[in-house]
Amino acid sequence: SGGAGAGVRVGADGWVRAALAELRARREELSGRIREEEAERGRLQSRLWALTQRLARTSESLARNLAARGELDRTIAETEAAYGKILENSQTLLDVLKGEIGNASKASEP
Repeated sequence: SGGAGAGVRVGADGWVRAALAELRARREELSGRIREEEAERGRLQSRLWALTQRLARTSESLARNLAARGELDRTIAETEAAYGKILENSQTLLDVLKGEIGNASKASEP
């Protein structure tokens, strides 16, 4: 009773089933890519976290080392200044002693 119409329906049904199968295959392929990208994103986030931690530790260490170097620079400058004063005072003391020795020599001459 259906005749040609039934044949068209069967043909259309086969085509729709084939199209759905292809769409499902594409979806499955896309799902596979999504899983791979999610895994890669997870790996990158882990690396980023590790690098962020390393950056924080390195920055803290750098700050401590810069502060320590600043302290050493101040200590060196203060020591050099004090040493310079010691040398200057030693020279003054030597000059005074030479003068006193010279005066004592003159006083003891006949």
